[in-house]
Amino acid sequence: MATPILATKLFAPPPRANAVARQRLIARMDDGVRSRRKLTLISAPAGFGKTTLLSQWIAATRRREPEVRVAWLSLDASDNDPARFLSYLAAALHSADAAFGSDDAKGPLTVEATLTALVNDVARSPHNVILVLDDFQLIEEASIREAVVFLLERLPSTMHLAIATRSDPLLPLPRLRARDQLTELRAADLRFTAEEATAFLNSVMGLSLTPDDVAALETRTEGWVAGLQLAALSMRERTDVAGFITAFAGSHRFVIDYLVEEVLQRTPPPVREFLNQTAVLDRLSGPLCDAVTGQTGSAEMLESLERGNLFVVPLDDRREWYRYHHLFADVLRSRLLADGPRRMAALHGLASQWYANNGFAEEAVEHALAAPDFAGAARLIEASISGIRKSRRDATLLTWLALLPRDIIRRRPVLGVFSAWSSLVAGDIDAVEPQLAEAQRMLSLVAADGTPAHDSEPSDELRNLPVTIALYRAAVALGRGDLADVQRRAQQAMDLTAPDDHLGRGAAAGLLGLASWARGDIEAGIRAFEQSGASLRLAGNLTDALSTTMVMADMLTPLGRLREIHRAYDAALHEAIEECRGGEPTADLHAGISEVFLQRNELGRALEHLAASEALSERASSHEHRYRWFVAMAGVRRAEGDLDAAVELLAGAEQHYRRGFFPEVRPIGGMRARVLIEQGRLTDAQAWMSEQGLSDTDELTYLREFGHMTLARALIAHHRADPASGALPRAIGLLARLLDAAEAGGRVGSAGEILVLQAVALELQDQTHLALAPLERALDLAEPEGYVRLFLDEGAPMLRLLRAAAGAGIRPAYVRQLSQALRQTEGSGAAGLPVTSALSERELHVVRLLATEMTGPEIARALSVSLNTMRTHTQHIYAKLDVTSRRAAVRRAEAAGLI
Repeated sequence: MATPILATKLFAPPPRANAVARQRLIARMDDGVRSRRKLTLISAPAGFGKTTLLSQWIAATRRREPEVRVAWLSLDASDNDPARFLSYLAAALHSADAAFGSDDAKGPLTVEATLTALVNDVARSPHNVILVLDDFQLIEEASIREAVVFLLERLPSTMHLAIATRSDPLLPLPRLRARDQLTELRAADLRFTAEEATAFLNSVMGLSLTPDDVAALETRTEGWVAGLQLAALSMRERTDVAGFITAFAGSHRFVIDYLVEEVLQRTPPPVREFLNQTAVLDRLSGPLCDAVTGQTGSAEMLESLERGNLFVVPLDDRREWYRYHHLFADVLRSRLLADGPRRMAALHGLASQWYANNGFAEEAVEHALAAPDFAGAARLIEASISGIRKSRRDATLLTWLALLPRDIIRRRPVLGVFSAWSSLVAGDIDAVEPQLAEAQRMLSLVAADGTPAHDSEPSDELRNLPVTIALYRAAVALGRGDLADVQRRAQQAMDLTAPDDHLGRGAAAGLLGLASWARGDIEAGIRAFEQSGASLRLAGNLTDALSTTMVMADMLTPLGRLREIHRAYDAALHEAIEECRGGEPTADLHAGISEVFLQRNELGRALEHLAASEALSERASSHEHRYRWFVAMAGVRRAEGDLDAAVELLAGAEQHYRRGFFPEVRPIGGMRARVLIEQGRLTDAQAWMSEQGLSDTDELTYLREFGHMTLARALIAHHRADPASGALPRAIGLLARLLDAAEAGGRVGSAGEILVLQAVALELQDQTHLALAPLERALDLAEPEGYVRLFLDEGAPMLRLLRAAAGAGIRPAYVRQLSQALRQTEGSGAAGLPVTSALSERELHVVRLLATEMTGPEIARALSVSLNTMRTHTQHIYAKLDVTSRRAAVRRAEAAGLI
């Protein structure tokens, strides 16, 4: 369910007809837009006319350039929910131009995803666009601030962002300032000059002050607009104006309190009572104020207040919704609170009831919590849970639950279960079970008359609560690594689901699949995830159904079923493009299928899909799968021989990786360790294996299989560095045990890699004749699926093995294909060595450094050049030596006697 949109938040307040024109400030703002600066920041305390200035600027811009598109968003504290902010931001831009945000991609999108889509829409538009974010100081959620940074970094040249705030936002202001991308207006700029103060007091407020009186007021208020307005209201009908001005002094806080009291004392009692009663409202409309005051005629009262300049701001052009100036509202609420908390609570209760009756669920909850009517708030929250969760506004639900007393939650099992969920989300696993047990107990209690003893009203959430409880218990067990309990709890959830509870059945099947996968029963895991995907489709959740493709591919990988992985990705990708309009999870699927082409050594096609994934970027990538792009790109760079880039990309993958509940069968740290081994950085690689507690004498499990194969690679590399180390026999022994375990588990893909490593290890012992046996088995397993990189990644030793295999007549066509690809990769073709005299002295120096364990940045520092210059040298060397990788360049140079 989409977030309901309050149109009043998207309305740019019209400037008052008789307002003081701030031409000097508008000129500076116009200059910022003409100069293509990215941001206009208006930062000043309350009462300095920030919103008024923005409204004047927007009106002047529209008069001068009618084709300019203006999007306005008035922020409030509720916009700290990322999903709500996302919805309102998209709605604001869509209201400016129907072409913006018109893509109705199915499935939830992240804040960054929506920003990317909207930026692309704006970039395609022929029109200039201004986006205004008012009251930005209310945004405290870090992810939203980061999203605004994301937006600033990617703004098209035709788009300008304007922010009004009481305090400087946590944005990269120094960087924008240094790049001349920032226009700043602060309190000193916003203060009225003497001329502006005169125009305001005498023309706008209808006074007849002398220049000396205006100067005195301007001095005492320091040009503070709100202070001048309140002073003017206080001076109406006064005879001793000079005496008032003389007595008028003090800080802003004192002044505002003093002047509001002065103003209110001069309003008729009915108006004063209306102001007090409606002070609890963030937004005002005639019907809402009627409900809160118990009177009629509120719409006329609001119009009268606006005409009287009494700090009422219209929120739409029909004059149906208004708000009080923030400073004025603060003082009104302080006065109301002085009357006692009961009155304020009663008014909040009336507001909550009106909002609930008129379909504004969130506002109804907020006023109930403010009352505080926790029982009423709990009832409203329960009724809102389904919609809130479907729109993925989990942050709002978490905030509400945190405000409710425990005894209120305890009486409502639905809230009790979701309170347990909030603990699970926070990672406090120990707090989950007590809450689930209490909710289950309350669910079972029956009153003397046979009715339920709890307070939860009948709903789908209540009906499905036993399933939800079982699912959360299964999730806790998975977090603890208790796979037997995961199986039991998830099966219990499955048994409890109604035939039409497709979402519950999909979740239960997914948990059963994860448990089977972690145990090493991969075939059972695949069957469970197929069932999960089917149920999610029936539930109408296509995004999650397609996302199961990545998990299925991860399970099929150790089974060596590359063709099946390709078919699954291909089908899912086509469906995502057609049905999800390129939304989530299209980018993840592009990244996933690129790994299929990488394994087949079709690097060009792999890069095409990675480019497509990157182009979609956050718009169509989920948080839990975003890391896959970095892993896949690292694989391509490794295949190209750029091992430094591969290490950097894997570091990026680790930053994006979210642990979740998926088994870590291919840990990113292990992938990085493998690249480090290829670089000869054995100490760094060993550090990861030590952290994991890996040993060649360990009991072997599927979950640590990748780590132990990495350890075998490290032992082989240790032998190459020091043949007397005794590492090779240890590697051979470990590989034998790994092969037995993989074959027993039906993991053909794992077995293929192990067999390749066995062949390489035996070749290092000069036992090529023995090495052909595991090599032939690996070729038999790999050829039907089209694996290529499995062999190419082993370099020169594999080339020697393939030559021996060709001589023995083993899989001739396949061996010929692999040999040709490997010769191209290694630069070791039959045509002989290239002309090495073409290398300059500088390039010879670089080649010698490439033969060391130094990283690319370390070589650049040793040469006293930039990393880009060093890479240029490297590319020239590759071209002259007819190779494509660092490893091949070193081997060619060694063969030519250069090093």
